[in-house]
Amino acid sequence: MSKNEEAVAEHRDTEALLAVLDAADQLPSAVLLRDRSYELLSLVPGSTVVDVGCGAGRAVAELAERGVHAVGVDPSPVMLAAARTRWPGGEFREAGAEELPFADGSVHGYRADKVFHVLREPGRALAEARRVLRPGGRIVLVGQDWDAIMIDSDDAALTRTIVHARADLLGTPRAGRQYRDLLLAGGFDDVTVEAHTSVFTDPGSLPLLARLAEPACASGAVSRDQADEWLAEQRRRAEAGRLLVAIPFFVAAGATPRP
Repeated sequence: MSKNEEAVAEHRDTEALLAVLDAADQLPSAVLLRDRSYELLSLVPGSTVVDVGCGAGRAVAELAERGVHAVGVDPSPVMLAAARTRWPGGEFREAGAEELPFADGSVHGYRADKVFHVLREPGRALAEARRVLRPGGRIVLVGQDWDAIMIDSDDAALTRTIVHARADLLGTPRAGRQYRDLLLAGGFDDVTVEAHTSVFTDPGSLPLLARLAEPACASGAVSRDQADEWLAEQRRRAEAGRLLVAIPFFVAAGATPRP
């Protein structure tokens, strides 16, 4: 494959990923989760909030609408380019969760949505959050538990294999259920945790199922025929109005100790 063909393929993959993310972000359950995360930040107009792993920047724009100085941080230049195109008035910086471009004690709020499951050492990211937050600053973590995704299927064993195989490819697939312990171990006070379950029943969820089955197949956990048969069943369910996917999300919050 030539460099031009690689660039075209990368652009196509990015556009496909953004389409999936956009569809998920616009679901009522996703809107409610974002609103809840903003509420838990205890936003004060004019305060500085960092959105870690900001992706295409939707939360940065929504936080800015609430009167705060929001800064989006993401390690992906491709995602940042999309964010700057979509939200030209937003502030975005390239950085990972383990090395944030902020001085000690310089931000009032820290938010990370669907980020910690990709990290190998989430404790390092929390130490960095603790460093940049001022005393009394708020932290909010949002994310799904990849090992607990529930999908209705005629083949429960194969479904479990696909879900668990996809989860095992992530850095910390069970980060959501670990949020409370991570925040406590990181020295945060007033730690709370909530569980919200998002239910998907429309055909628009099929790309999500493909993003579970294809990596599971590529890893060798299931065969090509098994993945194809499983996805075909899910398509039939979608066509018949019988699709059901339920994903548990955890929302945890805490605060840095005051002197």
